Amino acid sequence: MKTLGIAAALLSVAALSSTEVSAQSRDQIRVVGSSTVFPFATAVAEEFGRSSSFKTPIVESTGSGGGLKLFCAGIGTNHPDITNASRRIKQSEVELCAKNGVAEVVEVKVGYDGIVIAADKSAEAMPLSLRDLYLALAAYIPAPGTDGGEGNMIENPNKTWKDVNASLPAKPIVVLGPPPTSGTRDAFNELAIEGGCKSFPAMKAMKKSNKKQYKALCRGIREDGAFVEAGENDNLIVQKLQADKSAVGIFGYSFLDQNTDVIQAFPVTKKVGGVPTAPEFEAISDGSYPISRSLFFYVKKAHVGVIPGIEAYLGEFTSDKAMGEFGYLTDRGLIPLNDTERAEVQSAATGLKPLSLN
Repeated sequence: MKTLGIAAALLSVAALSSTEVSAQSRDQIRVVGSSTVFPFATAVAEEFGRSSSFKTPIVESTGSGGGLKLFCAGIGTNHPDITNASRRIKQSEVELCAKNGVAEVVEVKVGYDGIVIAADKSAEAMPLSLRDLYLALAAYIPAPGTDGGEGNMIENPNKTWKDVNASLPAKPIVVLGPPPTSGTRDAFNELAIEGGCKSFPAMKAMKKSNKKQYKALCRGIREDGAFVEAGENDNLIVQKLQADKSAVGIFGYSFLDQNTDVIQAFPVTKKVGGVPTAPEFEAISDGSYPISRSLFFYVKKAHVGVIPGIEAYLGEFTSDKAMGEFGYLTDRGLIPLNDTERAEVQSAATGLKPLSLN
């Protein structure tokens, strides 16, 4: 019955009557999702509109989680065709898609991005470790003199960066970052906060003994005002950093790349006592910058051939002239895939290969 239901839903899109077409169909691709991927998708949409016979796609910044929720809500012209994501789709989201008749999804890996920790250009530089970020922003941290673990966790009492690390300045912890619907937030929690949490041996051991509690403690962000949810608009965070010289912001590398005249990024090290690495092109590309992640977009295969231009848009986005080493997206801050990986992505995209998380 489930298979029949999906088939019927697919047919309802592909076999619209002429009356329904005039009332419901679109002749423009609709893209939603990640604010980090938004500038890249917008650049591709504009080039696609100029160089093809299709209309320029509509691109909206809704956040990765928000975009995937819209994308997985169903098929048909009332639902978006493509969603951008600054993290990989979750199994729970794949299941939501399937439940709503979105049976086949094409995954396209766009390139790489680094999550930067930045401040106004005039602010004092702060080399940071992942442990520093964890101790500054986690909801619960190990009690003094302990490595954490069962019975040794306390609510985060740290008020200044010096409370976190004696070598850091005694200025208040005020960090502007994305909301829970953002893929940047998901990636930051996993790579930075959990990365710092694992630097404590007892917390690392908890991952094996009590995975659920470990995840809650090692990814939970404090809610006492030190971390300020600044929305999905990363440009707004950049503006707020200029207004508040003591604040620190979290956003994607491309926004740093576009605003180096007014903001600076702090170098970060994975290991306590290690040499901090700046979020630069090569360091993100080779993974030596510790808060690096992959960027994606997802295509609803059922809409291909129904909404005009989807295959051509895929071809434009995955072309060497767009996402290649010297493509126009690198000028906007995208860290490109290597030649081998890009060829694999291009083949999967043009062949509309269905996603598999296995």
